Amino acid sequence: LQGNATLHLYPHFEPLRQIEGVTDYLTTEISTSKQKRFNLVKFIDTPGLVDGDMQYPFDVNRAILWLGDLADLIFVFFDPIGQALCKRTLNIVEELSNDHSEIMRFYLSKADEAGDESDRQRVLMQIVQELCKRPNLNRTGFEMPTIYVPNMNQKGSSCVNQIEEVCQDIEKTINQTIQNTLNSLERDCDQIATLVEEKLQKNMKTSSENLQARFRGASFGLLGVFIPFLMLTTYLISTQQKVMKDILGENILDTLGIYLGPLARGWKAIPVQYSTYILYFIFGFTLIMLLIARYVSRTKLTLSRKEKRHLSEIREFVQNTVKKKKESLYSDYLKQSVADHDL
Repeated sequence: LQGNATLHLYPHFEPLRQIEGVTDYLTTEISTSKQKRFNLVKFIDTPGLVDGDMQYPFDVNRAILWLGDLADLIFVFFDPIGQALCKRTLNIVEELSNDHSEIMRFYLSKADEAGDESDRQRVLMQIVQELCKRPNLNRTGFEMPTIYVPNMNQKGSSCVNQIEEVCQDIEKTINQTIQNTLNSLERDCDQIATLVEEKLQKNMKTSSENLQARFRGASFGLLGVFIPFLMLTTYLISTQQKVMKDILGENILDTLGIYLGPLARGWKAIPVQYSTYILYFIFGFTLIMLLIARYVSRTKLTLSRKEKRHLSEIREFVQNTVKKKKESLYSDYLKQSVADHDL
């Protein structure tokens, strides 16, 4: 597979596209082998680094560092013949070690081509000394197993091949990753369900606050309309009694006079020249009350019925489907790893 096809197949590598030129040199080879859980492993082979004026068609350091953040294991292979100890290689290895020292492994590859045992020990000592000169690579108990591909060694070699330890390290990491992923799946399900519940509770609280805001707005609105209407009615009863009698009739006017008589008499006590100011005050009061009603009745955005139903479906799905699927996956994993009588 070429670059674009690789990124479509493995979308978690999509950020590599942001590094100009990488996709032109990105290829993927797929193996159908299932030996040693090979189907669960993705090996990423990065380009070799050399010193000098060598110009790479993309920012190779940035690409390697980004891949280091993504990897579960970082293998550093030192070739006893090539330029394994070039400054550029050691710089990037040291930079990777800053954040990922616990997942970094160092190996002497092609160890069968390094001569006899004394030659191999001399090569190993040289590599280890160069590495330990770097502060971030200087560690106690520094180990560098020797490995080589057995079927490529036609002449036979007395060199100890520790490639099986590499396979065991990979298998151990696979087991840890599977368990961590399954455990993380349950935590993620609980977290999603909690977040959905919090969002629904917050929406319910917001809806209650909106209802209270509407009630306050309606209360101020009614005050802003009813009180001025009452005062204007009593003003007309006290000043325009004949007109009101023609409009409402004598019986209704007498009834209003019984209940609104004190207010009507209050209007009569106000000098005529001040009546206009009182009317202006009433209109001003009405305007202020309506503005207050509009301000206090402001509501917050809430979820629609469709959105609430969708969130409830998500919660039910992660709790009743995904978590149960996790339990079955864990059971399948344990069946592969533990004997039946232990289960």
